[in-house]
Amino acid sequence: MNRTLAILKPDCVKRNLVGDVVARIQKAGFKILGMKMVRLTREAAGEFYAVHRDRPFYADLVIFMTSGACVPLVLEKENAFEEFRKLIGATDPKEALAGTIRRDFAESKQENIVHGSDSPENAEREIAYFFSERELVDLR
Repeated sequence: MNRTLAILKPDCVKRNLVGDVVARIQKAGFKILGMKMVRLTREAAGEFYAVHRDRPFYADLVIFMTSGACVPLVLEKENAFEEFRKLIGATDPKEALAGTIRRDFAESKQENIVHGSDSPENAEREIAYFFSERELVDLR
């Protein structure tokens, strides 16, 4: 079993879609080992997305991610990273496949409902950013 991080972004929370998205995640066979609601500061969002610091969308991303509450989740499943990326779809909902979370719920490339770790290595780092090991529940 592998772990990955998901973040239900401020647009998901504001539009009251948290339950719908979590239901999709669980229906796809993921176990939720950790879940909490947080409000990121500019510093925290900037640090979390530091890998994008030199990209043109970085400032807007930090502003968006601090615009409201987020819900980070630690997910577990065989091939978790790959399976979650398939479930959420392409960053741009117009390019995402039918039936993916972003295609069904996202309104734009920036406000795309959910973050998913982009590699197993980043998943490990991102999980540690939001959760300590003692906050995770082993469901086996």
